[in-house]
Amino acid sequence: MIRAISLTILIVINFVLQSTIFGFHNLGSITPNLLLILTMSFGLMRGRKEGMLIGFFSGLLVDSFFTPVLGPYMFLYMIIGYVNGFFHKNYMVEDVLLPLIVIIIDDFFFNTVVYLVSFLLKNRLEFGVFFTRVILPEMLCTALLTIIVYKIYVFINKRLKRKEES
Repeated sequence: MIRAISLTILIVINFVLQSTIFGFHNLGSITPNLLLILTMSFGLMRGRKEGMLIGFFSGLLVDSFFTPVLGPYMFLYMIIGYVNGFFHKNYMVEDVLLPLIVIIIDDFFFNTVVYLVSFLLKNRLEFGVFFTRVILPEMLCTALLTIIVYKIYVFINKRLKRKEES
């Protein structure tokens, strides 16, 4: 119960930060994807089920507030959380290199799917421009923030595990 409440609070805090503070103080149209970092982190630390659940609720918030239909971001975050959960048993929690590599791949996948759905279907074929102006800067910004935020999530995860065991 404490874990569910804590994760709900984390999702809401990350959503609010991503859509308000980082949304207003961005470089161009680039903001770090905090919900993607959260989904990736708990997918790696807790496994496929937890990554998928956090992805579901993160995407649900994004869809509820920013898209006219319910589901696209929810599905995208769920897939990313589920796939990241496959690495759960193959890495050490304190390792920062694997999460850094995974977040870069996740962000590239996420933004490529957004490009395909949002721009390519509307006959905008400038992927090179989109890549250099949106995808690459956002990948770098998200990766840099992952180095800091991931350590906070590791600390929170350890505290939650201790409370579950006692």
